Amino acid sequence: MPVVIAHVSDIHIDAGPRAIERTRRVFDHLDALPADLDLVVLTGDVADHGLDSEYETVREATATRHPLLVCPGNHDDREAFRRTLLGVPPSAGPIDQVHRTDRFVVALCDSSIPRQDDGYLADTTLEWLTTELDATPDGVPFLIGFHHPPVDLHTPFVDPIRQFGEERLAKAVAGRPNVVAFLAGHAHTAAATRFAGLPLLVAPGVVSTVPLPWEGERAVHLDQPPSLAFHVIDDRHRITTHYRSVV
Repeated sequence: MPVVIAHVSDIHIDAGPRAIERTRRVFDHLDALPADLDLVVLTGDVADHGLDSEYETVREATATRHPLLVCPGNHDDREAFRRTLLGVPPSAGPIDQVHRTDRFVVALCDSSIPRQDDGYLADTTLEWLTTELDATPDGVPFLIGFHHPPVDLHTPFVDPIRQFGEERLAKAVAGRPNVVAFLAGHAHTAAATRFAGLPLLVAPGVVSTVPLPWEGERAVHLDQPPSLAFHVIDDRHRITTHYRSVV
């Protein structure tokens, strides 16, 4: 059986009803699926202002019967994220999490920089990722996720605040045959490209969509439906991605 992972990003929960409704629409869609998903990945910007009250709402809005793994984005606050969303003691260090099974592994790296919009993987995060890679047999597919994409996506709004220092990440995964792909968010647009010789798959934004430069001068679309990605990994470790809008 293939591994099927739903990929959601940029829900930006705040005090208003709009982001909550759009997020719940996506998770209701996932819960109504006739089959169980192997994992739901949420790649950052889960709270819009990093408030405890927002993370309380995030916990309710993302409640699901499927396993869920979440990492922070540039709108998130690490201490409030830990305290309220994860229910663990707060601290200011990177929030790196792994979902490990005998069929696949997903490692979510914290690419956020406190009080900055761009991204960077701390040395401790890369050391943690190396440890997780070392602990994974070559025959088990391994996906690496984070909020900020480590390459330009040709979107003027996002490219100046992407993940930098990406050559360190490329070095960390070099010679790792079981790394299947990278997953990211942040761009509020569905995109697919390559990084370090591997697929880089960017989830669309739930709360809004950022248009491309040739689509006009509008900064953001609020009327397009929330969207998500489904990543499918077959028994040959090939990944296929399907993007879906939820109406």
